[in-house]
Amino acid sequence: MSTKHSKSAAQFLKNQKQAAWNDETLWLVRAKRDKLSKAIPEWEQLRDVASALKMYSNSHLDTLLQEFEKHAMENGAKVYWAKDADEYREIIYGILEQHHVKRFVKSKSMLSEECELNPYLESKGIEVVETDLGERILQLMNLKPSHIVMPAIHLKREEVGKLFEKEMGTEPGNSDPTYLTYAARKNLRQRFIHADAAMTGGNFAVASTGEVVVCTNEGNADMGTSQPKIQIAAFGMEKIVPDRESLGVFTRLLARSATGQPITSYTSHYQKPREGGELHIIIVDNGRSKILANEQHRKTLNCLRCGACMNTCPVYRRSGGYSYTYFIPGPIGINLGMLKAPLHYYDNVSACSLCYSCSNVCPAKIDLAEQIYRWRQDLDKYGVANSEKKVMSRGMGFLMNNPALFNTAMALAPMGMPVLKSFGMEWGKGRAFPDFAKDSFNALWKKGKVK
Repeated sequence: MSTKHSKSAAQFLKNQKQAAWNDETLWLVRAKRDKLSKAIPEWEQLRDVASALKMYSNSHLDTLLQEFEKHAMENGAKVYWAKDADEYREIIYGILEQHHVKRFVKSKSMLSEECELNPYLESKGIEVVETDLGERILQLMNLKPSHIVMPAIHLKREEVGKLFEKEMGTEPGNSDPTYLTYAARKNLRQRFIHADAAMTGGNFAVASTGEVVVCTNEGNADMGTSQPKIQIAAFGMEKIVPDRESLGVFTRLLARSATGQPITSYTSHYQKPREGGELHIIIVDNGRSKILANEQHRKTLNCLRCGACMNTCPVYRRSGGYSYTYFIPGPIGINLGMLKAPLHYYDNVSACSLCYSCSNVCPAKIDLAEQIYRWRQDLDKYGVANSEKKVMSRGMGFLMNNPALFNTAMALAPMGMPVLKSFGMEWGKGRAFPDFAKDSFNALWKKGKVK
């Protein structure tokens, strides 16, 4: 039985040239991450500290978030609490409506994707403009991000060139990246200048100072918040860190893991409203407290949203972000989707080879592959386990428990494997079968050729 993921992946792989390019590009980012991480002798120690800090923060959310609120309010910010996506959207709309905002600029925020903010505000008559270049391209194409850090990584510059011809009147056939970037900057500058309000997400929130920290490479968050007097910052409650010393651990890990840079070009600290302006900060739950209560999967809250697990994942790199049914793809998305609604997103758990590379590169040491394995064990409980795989597993169990039958099967394996594939079994599709040795290990051992 094919899953939604496998069907979408097959569609993605029809364009072999683009699929190969996607794989190579993401692996290049993984290689840059490896190079920079190896240049820091204490890299693994940093990962250990980051994991411990996250576990501490997530087990002390009640005190840390209240400490953050206290300091943020002392700084002059207004703080709100949203239990779910509905409250998050309503709070933001309430702020915008109160100030008669019609033009609204945003920097990249996966939380706003999670809570489907843009279509909600647009339905209320508010113009919403994404200011991250990748997000802006996707917004004009009416597409969702395919990667959480590089949202338009799946697009080639020729596609962007054609889009900009239509939307910005650029030169026909000119897909030079520098030229296209200049055109986007010129187009967005007018949006920045005339915006009534601006919004950012939050990579981190510092409890001891009440500040929200936003990491970008384009400076669009700073551009967006520099002109309008109304600024909104929203973050999931797991983004809290105890103090600036802790923040330093995460900023050393984040960019190196995400894009292979020592640090993002801009690391902006938003602490106080601008003179004559307002700073509104929204702390969002939306299922995070439920994850915290799940002992087997609570480490998912350690996620820094760096995307390293996607860049290394052999399945994600070869199947593309849109093959996943949850809005966040890759290993972290598989886990988050299952935590959100297992009966809706269960098909994604098959999109994993269990190579454990994701667990090995995660800067906060989330046991991503281990969690995916646990979800697979629960599929039968949810009534969605693949019947063909269940039959095969039972058959293999029976075979392994009968030595004579096992040895006979091994002797017939060179003929049997192609037969299995010829019957059209899903397991055999896309697999290259090995050439079997003339003699099995058991046969060689009995002949005394193996000691």
